[in-house]
Amino acid sequence: MSGPPAIEVENLRYRYPDGLEALRGVSFSVAGGERVGLVGPNGAGKSTLLLHLNGLLPARLPGEAAVRVLGTPLTPATALAVRARVGLLFAEADDQLFCPTVGEDVSFGPAQLGLSRAEVAARVSRALAAVGLAGFDDRPPHRLSAGEKRRACLAGLLALDPAVLALDEPTQSLDPRGRRELATLLTGLPVALLIASHDLGFVLAVCRRVVVLDAGRIVADGPAADILADEPLMLAHGLESPPPWSVQGRKNYSE
Repeated sequence: MSGPPAIEVENLRYRYPDGLEALRGVSFSVAGGERVGLVGPNGAGKSTLLLHLNGLLPARLPGEAAVRVLGTPLTPATALAVRARVGLLFAEADDQLFCPTVGEDVSFGPAQLGLSRAEVAARVSRALAAVGLAGFDDRPPHRLSAGEKRRACLAGLLALDPAVLALDEPTQSLDPRGRRELATLLTGLPVALLIASHDLGFVLAVCRRVVVLDAGRIVADGPAADILADEPLMLAHGLESPPPWSVQGRKNYSE
């Protein structure tokens, strides 16, 4: 694929104020349109890594910019522009929905871009339709199911026309139908995806590639089916291979 990678991370290090070194020299890239699963045990640094992709966590260790989005180094000067290209889905939907109605929530991001009211309205309409929530504009977020909240959050990201989606535990609180619907939706999006999840069956269904993170370091990176079927590798890093039916289920989603 021509052009720069959607995401480039080079020797990314991060230490929290309490001294915990959460990322210890992480390097990888994600091509445009590629779907990559980010897996690892609790405390591996997955959420910390995602928060760096649009500058929500500033670097605390010295060095040059360690993250590039579409070839643009992520710095304080470029952070606002980069955030418009990288949509971050939080692990808790209620942390992301803060307006009185779904329509207002989805319109919040594009409204900050200086677009006309007509363009903002058009983006909201397209985004809600894309996630199966057309007509939900006036619905209060607290009246949504867990799956609908997830989709409303995703609509808010899609309204920004991102090139990259970074999703933190996207299947949390979803029932099997919600998981299937989300997998179908994600595999149909023309964007790069980085999905951090403990739901390895879902990762296998959606992603062709998996990166394993443990103790702030990448310990494996390769084809999803091969990595997730490597039981010794999975067990060594606090994980379990998906059940056999997950491999068959993967065939139900578009590649």
